[in-house]
Amino acid sequence: MSESLLNEPSEPTEAVSEVTQTQTDRPDWLPEKFNSPEDLGKAYNELSTKLGSKEEDLKASWQEEMQKEAYADRPATKGDYLLPDSISTEDSVDNEFIDWWSSHSFDSGLGQEEFEKGLEVFSKALGRDEPNLEAEAARLGDSSNDRIEAVNLFANQFFPEETLGAIERMCETADGVVALEHIMEKLKTPSMIGEASPSSQITEDSLRTMQKDERYWNPQKRDPQYVKQVQDSYQKLYG
Repeated sequence: MSESLLNEPSEPTEAVSEVTQTQTDRPDWLPEKFNSPEDLGKAYNELSTKLGSKEEDLKASWQEEMQKEAYADRPATKGDYLLPDSISTEDSVDNEFIDWWSSHSFDSGLGQEEFEKGLEVFSKALGRDEPNLEAEAARLGDSSNDRIEAVNLFANQFFPEETLGAIERMCETADGVVALEHIMEKLKTPSMIGEASPSSQITEDSLRTMQKDERYWNPQKRDPQYVKQVQDSYQKLYG
């Protein structure tokens, strides 16, 4: 029987079989650009790494931008904050609160305006209960200086030294001065005084009359001996 091409074995049979097997093993869901699921997994991991890196970069950039915006009004250092006119430079030296507030303001990114507002609020809180001495003196009338000096002399003679601080705070108001005058009234000896009267004849009214003399209150006509006489009389009356 003669040989025929039909009877000759085909050489690429084995290669065709391998391609057919490969196509049969390939999952339907695998995109054509990937040769295997492993290739797809590798590509996914690389993409995730790139995306994660970009996300961190964006986050860092955003935080830096936000920090710049938040600290835009902050001075270069905490020592560059300017004190408001209501606080003198001398008062700020070794002031623990101002030092703390400067550090806090700088760390918080506060600007000059916010720094000053904080100091103003604190100052108002401290001075809220402090009396207006000029207004209180005006309430005592035209003879306010004489009345204040009289109660001051009386307090120094009558009260122990350890209590004078409390008396001084009480007399920061007109009501406090009036209260002390009431005590003086209760303790005084009812009589009139001459310029050389003995202590038994000294009265507060007569002393006030002496204080109205120009030799006492007028700086140009002030008589040291006369002033001393009035002061000694107060000491005799309340001492």
